[in-house]
Amino acid sequence: MLFIANAEGWPGIATTVEMLRSGTTDSLTAMVAGISKVEAETKVRSVGHGGWPNMLGVMECDAAVMDGTTRAVGSVGAVPDTIPVARLAHEVMKQLPHVMLTGAGARRFATETGFSVDDVLLEDSKRVWWERLEQEMTPEQKAAFPNTPLAPLLKTITDPERVRDTTVYLSADPSRGIHAATSTSGWAWKYPGRLGDSPIPGAGFYADSRYGAAACTHTGEMTMRCATSRTIVLAMKLGYSLSDAVKLAVDELNELTDGFLGGVVIHAVDAKGNHEVVNFRCQGEIRYWLWDGAMPEAELRAAKTI
Repeated sequence: MLFIANAEGWPGIATTVEMLRSGTTDSLTAMVAGISKVEAETKVRSVGHGGWPNMLGVMECDAAVMDGTTRAVGSVGAVPDTIPVARLAHEVMKQLPHVMLTGAGARRFATETGFSVDDVLLEDSKRVWWERLEQEMTPEQKAAFPNTPLAPLLKTITDPERVRDTTVYLSADPSRGIHAATSTSGWAWKYPGRLGDSPIPGAGFYADSRYGAAACTHTGEMTMRCATSRTIVLAMKLGYSLSDAVKLAVDELNELTDGFLGGVVIHAVDAKGNHEVVNFRCQGEIRYWLWDGAMPEAELRAAKTI
């Protein structure tokens, strides 16, 4: 058994590890239970209750799960008024013939399946959101807000390193398969309705129990353009080693020369029990959690910087 997660996933690591260790539930359920802890933790400022709103001050959360054995996917995007969006994505996978629900439709399904209507936005997040937005607006724009053009403000309000992270969990087990789960509040001060890569199969995550899985954090606009997670899994299907598959994906990201460019962190596992976490262009040290069946508890490790 192998389990990895990015550093921000710390609130749910012990929960997921214990459930995986006990073997009393399937791996996806264990990872969703762990990510639900992250979503509820206000100290994690990129996911769920501790996350940041869009330009209108509305929290829109994204999440996804993928069963690598069946390749079934459940995904939700731009969901309002909902903290446990990974669990909602899991319900989409289990109950609907669809892969993805977004916006008001996702919230309607949440209500139909017994999810509470949550007050997602922290007062501190609301304060910081407005103070940052206020810096960029003229007196006329502030007087007209929210009925003022938002796109020009987006060019100056972005802080690419601080506000665009995701929680990703990957598990691999010879008997229980290889699976992926993600959750995020997305790019802070994003244009309303923006989806990053986290809920997009093949971009922010992909899993195939025959070969491996991958999930990405940070600049989703890049991994969507390159289908980064699917590239890694497909390369392994074609005979690449895990390291060479990740290198191929990094090379593709490096080929991008225009559009919005930034850093990407790739988390990947294969069916042979190997894992790799790579920091491509992100500032500072990137760390991640690793646990296998022989460890008493998960360990925090440093990603490889490229």
